[in-house]
Amino acid sequence: QVQLVESGGGLAQPGGSLRLSCTASRSIFSINAMGWYRQAPGKQRELVADIPSSGRTNYADSVKGRFTISRDNTKNTVYLQMNSLKPEDTAVYYCIADYDRRYWGQGTRVTVSS
Repeated sequence: QVQLVESGGGLAQPGGSLRLSCTASRSIFSINAMGWYRQAPGKQRELVADIPSSGRTNYADSVKGRFTISRDNTKNTVYLQMNSLKPEDTAVYYCIADYDRRYWGQGTRVTVSS
C-alpha cells in the first residue's frame, strides 16, 4: 500500500511558477514509477510527466521545456517544478505511484490567472 500526500498548489499569474510536492508513505526506491497527471474542468485526465526508477523522465508535449519532474529518494518525494505557467495549465494535479498497482493522491488545485 502507498499513500501519497500532495502539496504546493495554488494561484499563480501567467508566466509565474509553482512547485508541487508529492510525498509517499514508503521508500520510493521500491516504487516503479511516479508522476503527475492533471484534469482541467470538462476535460479528461492527462499525463503531465513521469519518472521511473531508472530516472528517465517523460513529459507531455504541452509542458516540455516549462515543467521539470524530479525525485528526492531520501525524502520519498517527487516534485513538479512548473515555470512559465499558462492559463491552460489550470487543473487539479494528481500524483501517482506505480507499485503493486497504481496509487493516486488526493489532488491539488492549480489556478493560473491574472
